[in-house]
Amino acid sequence: MDTFLMKLKNYTRTFYWLFVFLFTSVLLFLVMPGEPRFKYEYQKGFPWNHENLVAPFDFAILKTPAEIEKEKTEQLESVIPYFSFDTTLVNQKLNLLKSDWQAMTDSMENPQPEIFTEAESAIRDIYKIGILARSAETYPELTGKEELKKRAGNTVSKIQTEKIYSEKSAYNELNNTFRELAGKYPGAKDLLLKLKPEKFIVSNLSYDSGTTQKEKDEAVKNISATRGMLQTGERIILEGEIVNDEKFQILESLKASYESERGEGIDRYIVSFGKGTLTVIFMVLLFTFLYIYRFDILNRFSKLSFLLLFLVSIIFLSIFIDSFPNLHIYLVPFAIFPIVVRTFFDSRTAIFTMIIASLITGFFAPNNYEFVLLQVTAGVVAVFSLNKMHRRGHLIMAAIWVLLTYSLVYISLELVHEGDFLSVNYKTMQWFVLSSILILLVYPLVFIFEKIFGFVSDVTLIELSDTNQPLLRKLAEEAPGTFQHSMQIANLAEEIILKIGGNPFLVRAGALYHDIGKIARPEFFIENQAVGINPHDKMDHLKSAEIIINHVKNGVRMAKRHKLPEALVEFIATHHGTTKAQYFYLKHQEENPDTKVDEASFIYPGPLPRTKEAAVVMIVDGIEAASRSLPEKTLENLKGLTDKMIDQKIRDKQLEQSDLTFRDIKIIKETLLNKLVNIYHVRIEYPKEQESNTMEKK
Repeated sequence: MDTFLMKLKNYTRTFYWLFVFLFTSVLLFLVMPGEPRFKYEYQKGFPWNHENLVAPFDFAILKTPAEIEKEKTEQLESVIPYFSFDTTLVNQKLNLLKSDWQAMTDSMENPQPEIFTEAESAIRDIYKIGILARSAETYPELTGKEELKKRAGNTVSKIQTEKIYSEKSAYNELNNTFRELAGKYPGAKDLLLKLKPEKFIVSNLSYDSGTTQKEKDEAVKNISATRGMLQTGERIILEGEIVNDEKFQILESLKASYESERGEGIDRYIVSFGKGTLTVIFMVLLFTFLYIYRFDILNRFSKLSFLLLFLVSIIFLSIFIDSFPNLHIYLVPFAIFPIVVRTFFDSRTAIFTMIIASLITGFFAPNNYEFVLLQVTAGVVAVFSLNKMHRRGHLIMAAIWVLLTYSLVYISLELVHEGDFLSVNYKTMQWFVLSSILILLVYPLVFIFEKIFGFVSDVTLIELSDTNQPLLRKLAEEAPGTFQHSMQIANLAEEIILKIGGNPFLVRAGALYHDIGKIARPEFFIENQAVGINPHDKMDHLKSAEIIINHVKNGVRMAKRHKLPEALVEFIATHHGTTKAQYFYLKHQEENPDTKVDEASFIYPGPLPRTKEAAVVMIVDGIEAASRSLPEKTLENLKGLTDKMIDQKIRDKQLEQSDLTFRDIKIIKETLLNKLVNIYHVRIEYPKEQESNTMEKK
């Protein structure tokens, strides 16, 4: 029956893995572009490493972005700005002149109407040309323009900007006209001087931004994206020939034409088959890595689902951003992926999955080789520079290192391609800056992932290790002896983990919380008892064992009630493994020699520790407690105790599910012995100097 259940469990796990990785492959298949890919790889400034290439079909040569930008600038400069011409203002001002003139000449016998006619004509001529609010030189729209378009309704006419009046020049022109009339008609001089030119001058030209913008849009719209054609069979490049600027642009044109227009004549099923096979290969590589090096991730649904979903998400985000013409794929903070994976797993997993993500994305990214090289180097630097993330400054420094890596690698590649610092496209650097700044999103992302997937980061572990946390304060108040014992375990276990490798923040937090179950009945544990008072003396040994063993179950319940992470619950549940409450078991056996003892009543429920950190806490917990009961704490006694208890744990198979090695066990014994010797101030007994029985002869 057990064999059948084991086989069923293995089959279930295999089907689960098959489903998860196939589902991930389908997601990757859906998010990746479906156009056929250009099969040749090339880089500007490098030799063409393929066979001689001729045009497989007719295609247009695309203009470079610089060419299009130059042509766009020229077209925009050629657009003549539009100004709206108000034809109603002149009549308003002429009516005002007429009313003022009549008011001044009503009492005159000979008002000389020719004077009014000439003044009216002067105003009409000024308005006919056009008046701007200020001089034409002050209008940004007219900078470098020799003419403008004057639009009155549906009628448009061009006029030289030098002929256009400003309100100031129009005022001066009309004022001079009135003075000339005063000289021509001396009898009407006083009358003309009463006319105020400023009353009859106001701008009748205003910038028409709407019509001008339409003209600009039309000019830009008509710019051709291509220059010339290559006919089928024309030579493009020879094997070994350097890919210069011109050849590079022709190859880019061929690639774009192949992936869009020619894609219509290609069997889509074959393209899909190739894309699907590619995703499956990458998933097999990832599965193989996890199976060999991180089997624990495969066995945990939350860990595996997070890793695969995060992988798909970063690839989808990269392809999505790249689909926008005004955005660059380098905007994607790709370095976040290895940083977050490193935070929850380890550096090796982070680097390998980052390489997988970079290769998949690079297959569809522009400048494939450049993209993969940049992301892999920046990702590796991010992982190495962020070995710990328990301080805010660590992440900022990691972002700076990533930016420096991006910049150095990119500039180096550009120098290889262009051979000149001045030819480097420094505008691309802005995307690296933005991407590096976005790395600071790691902190909120880590918090979100912790809540969704039940992970625990170093920052959270440090917060939980604060002895002012409510649960630890309660332990210190109600079980002070246990609290001091837990502090001692934390210090010893942390020292060991730093030497054998592991997470010191996790082992410290786990050690501090491993005995919180004793809060329920602290007086039943010797470290909390007053001298001479032991409640076990009045109890049955079976009941005593039950109380002692229950502190594990109580601790697990208490931890879950206070929503401690599962990683810390493991320390509480496993710190005694499946060992016996030996003291009460032997006492019960002594008092009932003729009765068969039920060992199950004296055994802790387990499970066994699965991590290196939990195994260390189990070892240190037992030895630290036993060392305090030694009547004489000498180097020999402490060494014997340490060796005996660790060897017993190995014989009882309490450590077989953890990944401790024999080398780790050796280091644990040595470290524990040194620390216990220091804690108990054990003095080393020096050998006595032997007295000489002979005397030096004189």
